[in-house]
Amino acid sequence: MVSQHLSSIEGKMQKAAEGLKQELATIRTGRATPSLVEHIKIDYAGMSTQLNQIAGISVPEAKLLVIQPWDPGIIHNIEKAIQSSDLGLNPSNDGKVIRINIPPLSQQRRQELIKIVRKRVEERKITVRNLRREAMDELKELEKAKELSQDEHKRALGELQKLTDVHTTDAEQLGHDKEAELLQV
Repeated sequence: MVSQHLSSIEGKMQKAAEGLKQELATIRTGRATPSLVEHIKIDYAGMSTQLNQIAGISVPEAKLLVIQPWDPGIIHNIEKAIQSSDLGLNPSNDGKVIRINIPPLSQQRRQELIKIVRKRVEERKITVRNLRREAMDELKELEKAKELSQDEHKRALGELQKLTDVHTTDAEQLGHDKEAELLQV
């Protein structure tokens, strides 16, 4: 029973780590990658749809993104959505495709992005700690209901702390890697 609770919590912690990886991939580093824009929501047929579901995104050069919508009628909606995003990108279109030149990052913008990275890493660490607290409460309830002995409870708490430490360390490492990537010129 305890192992079920711990494996459930570990799965939730891993999902938090995956979410952090995806969020950090959307932070611009001066190189063109489809993950920069694929999450942007576009108003298409009255619904909010992610860009990667309504257009092909390619990287023909290191500093150029090309977006080819499957429906050419929404090209202006895509362009407006990219301009209004917080990415600081300026798209241009020729009626068929949208081209986005990725400008080099200024030192000030790099520092702003590093602050964003640190904030998101801290948010994920808080999520992991909240999951630990929930699991601790569940274990305490099991102990009160006499479904768990004190020794099993202490052992489970130790395992839970190890899981928490592993996932917070992983989040910190992801943050450090992204910061190093941002500081490369």
